[in-house]
Amino acid sequence: MAHYAFLDANNIVTEVIVGRDEDETVNGVSDWEAYYSKVRGQTCKQTSYNTYRDYAYTLDDETGEVISVEYLGSKHRNGGTPFRGQYAGIGDRYDAELDEFVSPVSEVVE
Repeated sequence: MAHYAFLDANNIVTEVIVGRDEDETVNGVSDWEAYYSKVRGQTCKQTSYNTYRDYAYTLDDETGEVISVEYLGSKHRNGGTPFRGQYAGIGDRYDAELDEFVSPVSEVVE
């Protein structure tokens, strides 16, 4: 079982589905990103449920508020190789240059 994200014209994730494994061939089809893109009429990119972005947070001792965030890189839950930065969620952006999914930033910590 693999997961696939559908992207709008601005590379924003609109939906994530469970689909065929990337190494599975059915009726001659083996490129599932291309297949799902054609069927849905949207760009489709595989995403990994086991990949996440890891952060270290520094909290203010008095208020408990976050005062800084350090990005520690992408990790794989089972120790494998991280894939495309993180698991795609609706509203995330696919960065084609990085070949990664990136979540929107809702608040900037100074």
